[in-house]
Amino acid sequence: MRIPYEYAVIQAVPRIERGEVVNVGVVLYCQRKDFLSARTDLREELLRALDPQVDVPAVSAALTSWDATCSGAGAAGDVSLGERFRWLVAPRSTILRAGPVHMGLAADPSDELDRLVKLLVSTEPA
Repeated sequence: MRIPYEYAVIQAVPRIERGEVVNVGVVLYCQRKDFLSARTDLREELLRALDPQVDVPAVSAALTSWDATCSGAGAAGDVSLGERFRWLVAPRSTILRAGPVHMGLAADPSDELDRLVKLLVSTEPA
């Protein structure tokens, strides 16, 4: 049986003033399976194509914080998975942001997250 989920692409914005983005991950929330997870694929060469001076370790650290929020580390542990997801996908002007939230149906949220990362983020052939 397929169940509904929500997801957003995680985008790196190395130079806010230019508005150019690189897809660096996907965050997926499935309420019915109590599932919230982010998977990332940070490609330094694409970031540097937009901004040769980008602080790649800072972007990587920021992506790690998305994983920590999903898993409930720190203050995130005091709020529900849905609240964490809504906080992560809220509009912001930082080096990482979420694209629009989309809906889908899948039998297994983890497998679907893998599929979405391959489809929307990875540069490896499918």
